[in-house]
Amino acid sequence: MIQVRNLTKTYGDAVVVNNVCLDLPKAGITSIIGANGAGKSTLLGMVSRLVPMDAGTVTVDGLDVTKAPSDVLARRLSILRQDNHVVSRLTVRDLVTFGRYPHSKGRPTAEDAAAVDRALAFLELDGFADRFLDEMSGGQRQRAYVAMVLCQDTDYVLLDEPLNNLDLKHAASMMRLLRRMADELGKAIVIVLHDINFASCHSDVIVGMRQGAVVCTGTPEDIIRSDVLRELYDVEIKVHVIDGHRIAIHCG
Repeated sequence: MIQVRNLTKTYGDAVVVNNVCLDLPKAGITSIIGANGAGKSTLLGMVSRLVPMDAGTVTVDGLDVTKAPSDVLARRLSILRQDNHVVSRLTVRDLVTFGRYPHSKGRPTAEDAAAVDRALAFLELDGFADRFLDEMSGGQRQRAYVAMVLCQDTDYVLLDEPLNNLDLKHAASMMRLLRRMADELGKAIVIVLHDINFASCHSDVIVGMRQGAVVCTGTPEDIIRSDVLRELYDVEIKVHVIDGHRIAIHCG
């Protein structure tokens, strides 16, 4: 379990994350939702140690993220940020191999190569392994980045808005792959999402944030409700149950 206690981040006079306490389970998909500026990405960044915290603690299965050696933490927790920029021309296999660094220390073995092959197969990228990233579509590149974090072979996988710039077809495909990662590989996936209907249909737990604070946590049945969504987004949203899923529709 990831335990967040009294986590706070400020930039000047702006409190971006405000005294957050939260338990993130070691199983399934947990989606973090909320309006722009709610503090979702900053929270994820502090959990992963990419963003320094001003106050509070984060532990991963009892391991304090501020004190743990980098290689130890990197075998427990992986993160995919929003701003992925490749500065050199890489093949998909090269990129995914980077995910093995905490294990290989830059000297990949046959075991590391096998892990890369498994990640490529799981993300349905077998046929693209030797293709350069700049020759691929946005959806294919995003799958390659997810294959990289999967190849890191951590219990916890943190994804910051992985559906950004994906069309509906590729976003739906990505969510199905993440669901398989949780169900078939036993990964605990924590994901920042803007699309509340993807969160509703694919999550086990939803965390709602507003103005830097966690205001609600629960199942999709608990959170995808008109009154709760109104509190999160300040707009009227109707919720309908379609094929067993709670689907939110903005009333305009």
